[in-house]
Amino acid sequence: MSVAEEIKRLHELHQAGALSDEEFAAAKARLLNKEESPGASSDFSRLRRARTDRWLGGVCGGLARISGVESWIWRLLFVLFVLTFGFGLAIYILLWIFVPEDELIGN
Repeated sequence: MSVAEEIKRLHELHQAGALSDEEFAAAKARLLNKEESPGASSDFSRLRRARTDRWLGGVCGGLARISGVESWIWRLLFVLFVLTFGFGLAIYILLWIFVPEDELIGN
């Protein structure tokens, strides 16, 4: 659906009373500014390995930052996957290799 079609649909919802003036204005601004709606794809693109909250590669610290789940829970999940299914270590190593590290601020 194009931006024009989406704005037209928002206008129809606004005219029908489903959206207030403020909601219509905010939704239209998001469309025009091309802001990403919150979701897994945008969160995954923000995934970075943590420099401060790390034991090995910072993968669990980075996952904790974007998911809102404590890093110790991610560590526990990876250990459980290693012990039960055997592929937790492979996933961790792949994330360690392919996920970039946080950039240092001020350097």
